[in-house]
Amino acid sequence: MDPDIARNRLLDAAEELFYGRGVQAVGMDEIRSASGVSLKRLYQQFPSKSDLVEAYLRRRDTRWRESLAAYVSERTGPLPRVLAVFDWLHGWFAEPGFRGCAFLNAFGELGGVSPAVAAAAREHKTAFHRYLAELTADAGAPPELAGQLALLAEGAITTAAVSGSPEPARQARSAAEALLQSKGNPA
Repeated sequence: MDPDIARNRLLDAAEELFYGRGVQAVGMDEIRSASGVSLKRLYQQFPSKSDLVEAYLRRRDTRWRESLAAYVSERTGPLPRVLAVFDWLHGWFAEPGFRGCAFLNAFGELGGVSPAVAAAAREHKTAFHRYLAELTADAGAPPELAGQLALLAEGAITTAAVSGSPEPARQARSAAEALLQSKGNPA
């Protein structure tokens, strides 16, 4: 089997299983079975489970941020782009199998013992915050608004995961609109 195909199959299986059930609940043999890749090839690609977890998180980060940016870029105007973040979150929350933030989930399981997982979670959150800062700057909003919007989004993600409802995205969007208006930017 081509090494790139094997790697992608392994990462696909890891993402489905780790996100769906948790990192610690899934063993390497289960990843092997779900991917159809031999155990030997699995360990050639990822010498340890920690390596596989880190690769899964890195790939998920890239795909998550690209999907969000593509959705937001379809909106016309800086203020609608800021609010589109919350619309995108609503769509994500409504997807079958939504289990919250993969980075917070992995951090909760392994952040205290895995510097790589902790770093991946921090980098993901920092990149998301930076993206919100770019959007709010484009909208002419004060810099502190990005941090406030990040907290709204993170709270919505967690609340949606616990409640099983996409509604927290709508509530966070309303709060974001109010913040934008209070800062002199009509949403």
